[in-house]
Amino acid sequence: MKRLAGILVLMLFTALAAFSQKAEKPLVQFSGIVHNADSMKVIVPYVTITNVSYGNQINLSNYKGYFSFVAHEQDTLRFTCVGYEQQTVVIPAGTGKSYILQISLKPQTIHLPMVRVFPWATTDEFRKDFLTMKIADDDLENARKNLSKSAISASQNVLARDAQEIQSFNAQQMHYNLMNSHSLTPNPLLNPIAWGSLIKQIADGDKSRSSN
Repeated sequence: MKRLAGILVLMLFTALAAFSQKAEKPLVQFSGIVHNADSMKVIVPYVTITNVSYGNQINLSNYKGYFSFVAHEQDTLRFTCVGYEQQTVVIPAGTGKSYILQISLKPQTIHLPMVRVFPWATTDEFRKDFLTMKIADDDLENARKNLSKSAISASQNVLARDAQEIQSFNAQQMHYNLMNSHSLTPNPLLNPIAWGSLIKQIADGDKSRSSN
């Protein structure tokens, strides 16, 4: 029983000695400013400062990156902020009543995996759209469509004449003028065949518009 009481007394003295040693650490007014490590002109605001050696006591820097609080010599302080790598600082012994330090936090770059967003909510919707999907034409099919008679005819009505067509038309006009230079030029208004053709074209146009 006496031996157990001696062990308890020894443990009590050890705890009191440790507590007294911890309490004997002098207080320090720890102040400073937090900067960006890449550029000293960039201030890092609202940095969380955790005192690991003193019950994880938390302090915070202001919007200008400035902080000032009371700590102990040889306390370990951890600086953390979103987007920056954490940094640990230990207050050295024998600093006096105040200790000023400039903290530089290095920006942290995190490469996230690529995310693909699909417009289908379920696999059934994807299967349905896949089965009804129209496959695009390849180069050979596109060439066949562009060289078809309907495509060429539509292009002739839209595209301008090239140099060869203009030269051929001018040559035909010159030949027609030479052949009819010594004769009277017929007036199309006095040609009954031309009038019949004009009336037929007008009638055909009215029919096409009414059908549409």
